[in-house]
Amino acid sequence: MTAVLDLAGLDALIGELRFTGHVVVGPVLRDGAITLAEVESVADLPAGWGVETAPGHYRVRRRGDEAVFGHSAGPLSWKNFLHPPRRALVASAEGEFRSIAEPRPRYAFLGVRPCDLAAIGKLCQVLGDRAPFVVAAECTEPGGVCFCASMGCGPAAGPGYDIALVERVDEEGHRFVADAGSAQGLFLLDWLSARPATPAEAAAARSEVADAAGRMGRAMPEVDLRDLLAANRESPHWQDVAERCLTCGNCTMVCPTCFCVTVEDVTSLAGGEAERRERWASCFEVDFSHLHGGAVRTSPAARYRQWLTHKLGTWHDQFGTSGCVGCGRCVAWCPAGIDVTAEAAALARGAP
Repeated sequence: MTAVLDLAGLDALIGELRFTGHVVVGPVLRDGAITLAEVESVADLPAGWGVETAPGHYRVRRRGDEAVFGHSAGPLSWKNFLHPPRRALVASAEGEFRSIAEPRPRYAFLGVRPCDLAAIGKLCQVLGDRAPFVVAAECTEPGGVCFCASMGCGPAAGPGYDIALVERVDEEGHRFVADAGSAQGLFLLDWLSARPATPAEAAAARSEVADAAGRMGRAMPEVDLRDLLAANRESPHWQDVAERCLTCGNCTMVCPTCFCVTVEDVTSLAGGEAERRERWASCFEVDFSHLHGGAVRTSPAARYRQWLTHKLGTWHDQFGTSGCVGCGRCVAWCPAGIDVTAEAAALARGAP
């Protein structure tokens, strides 16, 4: 079913999801960035705001219209809700242990980009979780660091959504061409009494999304990345990257599929109480590769190679797919402006 919703219809969708017990999370403008937080109505969405992105650069900007999904990926991904950065697991006091892990809310994700939709699927595969209710927002305006088309993850929404929207703002008004991807999504569109899209409206929406594939700001080289990285384990190019890399781990923190964690035990000052906590870890940390004899990957070159080789190469061995979805967050939020597509292209050219 392809239908058309106006802003009031989108607001009604948010209201119905909240009424049925979902915590609706969507894009909001906060602290100079378009981030993710709980939303109660369309009034909370970043109407009229877009973004400018480049290597090491992210800025919000005013748009010429009131589009609510007219932006590319921001600093937060949906990973923050599916796989929180910090989580208390177990507490002990006076020799007794009790679980303090909190149950996850019943989420509904609103405005999920196709790259992030693919990331949710990969992350749920890793964690063994079930995906939440997803309202995807297909891309018609890719950002400067986007390369999802070359990773096969956009700009059209792949499998996993309940409802997919294509936002259109023109002389005919502000509306969303909606497709149902599940029985629940179909039920909601029917409940909202969304009017059927005309063939012309559906075709125009599909055409806008398809055209976006040719306007990506970046692209991975058209080679087998898995073989490329395996063949370049000893390439001197890793040292060239290391001379620019700060090993800060920003790329792993903003990546929507990085999932590594560590576990810490924290005791009270008096020593009578303790908690076991889980937090995100990064393969850019020296101690991440610590074995009984010390750290295995002590150099920045080795740690960057580990991250990129796993993400684009050996992830296939574990999960049957690439770990990269082409969202471009690692490029925008790298303080040194390191661009993974440029580094992969340099390896493909055989650059030193």
